[in-house]
Amino acid sequence: MLKKLLIFAALLLTALIALLISTFSGAKVDFAPLTADSLPAASPPTDMTISAISTGKMESRAAFAFRGGSLGDKRDFTMTVFLVHHPKGDLIFDAGFGRGLEAHLSTEPWLLRTFAKATPGTPVGDRLAAGGYDFGHLAGVVLTHAHWDHVSGLDRLPKDTPVWVSASERQFIASGSSKSELIRSFGELNYKVYEFNGGPYLGFSQSLDVLGDGSVVLVPAPGHTPGSIVAFITLPSGTRYALLGDLVWQSEGVEIPAERPWLSRRLVEENDDEVRANIARMAAIHARFPDIRMVPAHDARAAATIGVYPEVTR
Repeated sequence: MLKKLLIFAALLLTALIALLISTFSGAKVDFAPLTADSLPAASPPTDMTISAISTGKMESRAAFAFRGGSLGDKRDFTMTVFLVHHPKGDLIFDAGFGRGLEAHLSTEPWLLRTFAKATPGTPVGDRLAAGGYDFGHLAGVVLTHAHWDHVSGLDRLPKDTPVWVSASERQFIASGSSKSELIRSFGELNYKVYEFNGGPYLGFSQSLDVLGDGSVVLVPAPGHTPGSIVAFITLPSGTRYALLGDLVWQSEGVEIPAERPWLSRRLVEENDDEVRANIARMAAIHARFPDIRMVPAHDARAAATIGVYPEVTR
C-alpha cells in the first residue's frame, strides 16, 4: 500500500511540475534563417524506396514531449524503423523494440518507466523475415543514437549485421554510461564506425554521403547523445525527408520550435545547448525548405507520411 501511495505522490508531483512548465515557460528556440538558396544535389536511383516499420509504441503526453505541450494531450510515441532500399545495399534506420522488451526497459530510470506505458509490436527482424526479406542485401542498421529504444530490436537481427555509429557515439557506447547500457549488454557487435568526411550540408558544418549519390546524407547533431545524427533522404521522385532521431520527440519541436521540458531533459539529455542549436538548424531548414518532411523517430503522424512496409514510398 505504501509503495502505491509513493508512486501516486510521485505521479502527482511530476504532473504538477509538467503543468507548470507547459503553462508558464514559453515554447521558444531562437533561430536564424538559413542562407542556402537551393537544396543540395542528389541523384537517387530510380528503384530507391523508403518504408516505415512500427515495432511498438509508448503512450505519453505532449507536456513531456515539448515545451508548451498540454498535459491533457495524449500522444503515441511510435517506435518506428525506416527501411531505405537502395541497389548498393539497404539501410535500416534505428532498430526499435526487440523481443526482450520488458528486460530492455528495466535498464531505464524508474521515473521514465512509470510515466510511459510501453506496448510491444513485432521486432523489425521478425517482420522482415516473415516477408521473405533477403538479409544479404542489408548494408546495415544506422543508429541515430544508442539509447535503449533505438537499439532494442538489434536482438532480432542477424548477429553479423553492420551497426553504423558515428565515432562520437561509439565512444559514448564504450563510456559506461547507463544510457547506453542496453547496447553494451548485446556484446561485441559488428560496428561500422564512420567519420563525417564531407563538407557543409544545409547549415551543418560536416556531412557524410553514405552511398555517393546524395540520396542518403548523415550530419552530426549532438546533444541528445554525443554522437546523435540527422539523416537526409532524397527519393527518385524528388521527395525529401529528414529523419530526426530524438532531436525532438514530436513534430512541434521543429515547427514551433521548442525543446523538451525541463523534466524530460533531465532524464534523457546530455547537452541542452547542443540540442537547442540543432533544433534551431532544423527549424531554419523547415522554414526555408518546407517541402522537406521532418520525421522525428517517435511521431506517429510524421511516420504516416511514409508507406508502411511492405508498401514503399519512391
